[in-house]
Amino acid sequence: MFYKASGDGYRQALEGIQLKALVQGERTLLVEFRLQQGSALPRHSHPYEQTGYLLSGRIRLFVGDRVCEAGPGDSWSIPMNSEHRAEILADAVAIEVFAPVREDYLPAAGS
Repeated sequence: MFYKASGDGYRQALEGIQLKALVQGERTLLVEFRLQQGSALPRHSHPYEQTGYLLSGRIRLFVGDRVCEAGPGDSWSIPMNSEHRAEILADAVAIEVFAPVREDYLPAAGS
């Protein structure tokens, strides 16, 4: 599967947080997140391994009892079922891979 860059297809996940599924394989999903300064991802966990790379901006990640402030070029991996959250310190763009495929992030059929 291939994906050609487009400004279309983003959807609001939370206040100040947009996402777009880019491409999926049999067991992985690649997602782009646009994160607005001052927004936050609340504490949560899920049955997906989550590996990310920060393209721009600054975020503070909380994974279990660890805290990391990430800037452009930094990356992370969050194990399945691990509690985590994030604070967006400056407008940011992140790319993340979810395994297995996170169905709730896929575009609706026909869109």
